[in-house]
Amino acid sequence: MTTTPVRFLAGNQVYLRPIELADTDWYFNTLYDAETRRLTGTQKHFSREQIGRYIEGKAGDSSSVLLLIALCSDNTLIGDIAIQDIDPTNRNANIRIAINSPGNQGKGYGSEALRLMLGYGFGVLNLHRIELNVFAYNEHAMRVYEKVGFKREGVQRDALFYNHRYHDSILMSMLEDEFRTLYPAE
Repeated sequence: MTTTPVRFLAGNQVYLRPIELADTDWYFNTLYDAETRRLTGTQKHFSREQIGRYIEGKAGDSSSVLLLIALCSDNTLIGDIAIQDIDPTNRNANIRIAINSPGNQGKGYGSEALRLMLGYGFGVLNLHRIELNVFAYNEHAMRVYEKVGFKREGVQRDALFYNHRYHDSILMSMLEDEFRTLYPAE
């Protein structure tokens, strides 16, 4: 019997759903896509068992929300998104996203997933500030973040050592009032 996936946060093109232990193989395989590793600066290697434990641990982790991104049209998984390092005292956190296949990039999926997760962060988790880091060589992602409404705050010089070179990390953020101004209906 096939079960219908839970659509925790749904948009027009994509929906976000909780990650499950059954997603271990999919998640594990995405961590070894060379371009995804480069764009996210992933340096470590992981075993399937480690990924399974990571997914199990997320169920009880109140400092983060990890969701998978799926297409509304056919439930195909295309990436993941997380709000993490949630600081309830200062009402801030960071966000990260990965769209795992170049064939799914440039179609607005990432922008919609970000808007859904930002709406959840500001509207349900009661956050005031959500930040992210993007590596300077990932210009496409920077344009997406700016289009969604993130503002550049600064540069962390030589923050990442990857592929025999140092790379800058760009710090960007969005505040709750900026989100509400840009997306009043969300």
